[in-house]
Amino acid sequence: MAALARLLERLLWPARKQERVEEAEERRSSPDGPQSLLDAPRCAQRPHGGAAASWGLSFGASAVQGWRAHMEDAHCAWLELPGLGPGWAFFAILDGHGGTRAALFGARHLPGYVLEALGPAPGEPEGVCEALRRAFLRADARLRALWPRGEPGGSTALALLVSPHFLYLAHCGDSRAVLSRAGAVAFITEDHRPLHPRERDRIHDAGGTISRRRLEGSLAVSRALGDFAYKEAPGRPPELQLVSAEPEVTALARRAEDEFMLLASDGVWDAMSGSALAGLVASRLCLGLAPQLLCAQLLDTCLCKGSLDNMTCILVCFPGAPRPCEEAIRKELVLDAALGRRVAELCAFGQEPPSLNAVFRTLASEDIPDLPPGGGLHCKATVIADAYSQFRQASGERWVMGQNGAEKPTGTHSSSALDLEA
Repeated sequence: MAALARLLERLLWPARKQERVEEAEERRSSPDGPQSLLDAPRCAQRPHGGAAASWGLSFGASAVQGWRAHMEDAHCAWLELPGLGPGWAFFAILDGHGGTRAALFGARHLPGYVLEALGPAPGEPEGVCEALRRAFLRADARLRALWPRGEPGGSTALALLVSPHFLYLAHCGDSRAVLSRAGAVAFITEDHRPLHPRERDRIHDAGGTISRRRLEGSLAVSRALGDFAYKEAPGRPPELQLVSAEPEVTALARRAEDEFMLLASDGVWDAMSGSALAGLVASRLCLGLAPQLLCAQLLDTCLCKGSLDNMTCILVCFPGAPRPCEEAIRKELVLDAALGRRVAELCAFGQEPPSLNAVFRTLASEDIPDLPPGGGLHCKATVIADAYSQFRQASGERWVMGQNGAEKPTGTHSSSALDLEA
């Protein structure tokens, strides 16, 4: 049995095997210890979501372990914040490294520190920005008090605080957020990497070094919760250590043209750019896809594009988000039907049906109109696998049960496909 991403892996990324070996060797030399990759990705997802209909906000979220031996991402979503009026919400993604402890702590406790720092009547926007900064630093201080001495590990943190008038983004590390406004990318966060001039200066001032684009040759990010081995420079406050938990905070005034905000861990950004993700999300919203199913489909697409990391995404939709469009739905149905017919044609050609990899390779070489923007043919991998399995079943082949217990891929967020029994 194999997941669809595994079936496509050799086709889409022929050099991945060597890359995995090189990355594994690099991580074995890291103080965080080895981070081995699996022989096949774990594609199970549990998408979830919710809505605050009274003020027009909805969200969806999903996460996938992927190729990593362990799932180290965590996330949280609060559609209401106790003590604050309607229109306030909080969402966060924590991407752990060296273990899950820091990410789980952040997902469970960061909202409480934010509420405590905000108080009952936060001043906007300056007071809220300062409250978010204090909340991150207090959470990190508490985490340090609980942290086993000498144990490595930490987590990036990305938070979105929604108020009736502003969108506040606070982040440490390389998880990113992108805002779509009036059909275009209006804002995207910037990663905190050791080679960024501002980060590099702080690291050098604290007595640190950078090699192989990593802090002390090991850590790829320069801001994070945890990573306390890099927060020992004497006489320097927490925000000026080699690794800082001080978030970069941005306040964006809300507009009627705001459509959605997508938050995602770096595994998603490894596969797609901000503009590509925004285009894909907008096109799926035009089909009426629920935010949580859209998130799951997005992660499937990134798996098929070759992302090796854990992945988590949260999609927050505002009142101006794209609405279902009959013409877009019609075109999508026409596209799915055309792909199904083309797969059947390719399978019927010759004495033996081609492999799924060969079918996908052929389709990728053809000029297929109306493919999803950003995702392209990868976004249609489950449709292709479904058509392929249906043809083979109709041909009397015997099938092995897929990972999700179904006889063929089902649903918009399934990444499971079938193997023929030899």
